[in-house]
Amino acid sequence: MAENRAPKSGLAAEAQKKLLSKYDNQLASEVMEWVRRTTGGDFSASGEIDNVHEVLKDGVVLCKLMNVIKPGAIPEKKISSSKMAFKCMENIGFFLQEAKDMGVLAEETFQTVDLWEKQNILAVVICLQAVARKASKYGIEGIGPKESEGNRRNFSEEVLKAGQNVIGLQYGSNKGASQSGMNFGNTRHM
Repeated sequence: MAENRAPKSGLAAEAQKKLLSKYDNQLASEVMEWVRRTTGGDFSASGEIDNVHEVLKDGVVLCKLMNVIKPGAIPEKKISSSKMAFKCMENIGFFLQEAKDMGVLAEETFQTVDLWEKQNILAVVICLQAVARKASKYGIEGIGPKESEGNRRNFSEEVLKAGQNVIGLQYGSNKGASQSGMNFGNTRHM
């Protein structure tokens, strides 16, 4: 667990410092409040890194959240309340798999150790924000911007062929203009 790790040094310390500088307590508080409200949980919705880690590290709250969004997504018998590391990380893994199945992009998810070992809590917050966006598709009130639904257009063959005859402005049409008579910078004096 994170308490048993040696302090980072060198490049690892610089990378960790950069990650911590990007962490947004306000965003984390908003996400944790959404998780608390959605699950009906009785925990602090503070956005402090230590609180986010403490509330979510065993994965039980994450599994409950996923079961509220998608009932039965993670069977209750699979969710372990044990505090053993591999069981907690298994719970987190169940949540991550269901998040990917919901359509959360791989870039918006986190690795299990990011949460379990408190390596990158920002990634956890970003993942939960993405899950909250996707939750509106399942009838759960989400947070953040509404997901776009696409605007597919179907053109007839006639319209597509007519479009091939149009010369776009990116081809450099300048109506016969030339550079004759233009003086670009200083001229050479002899």
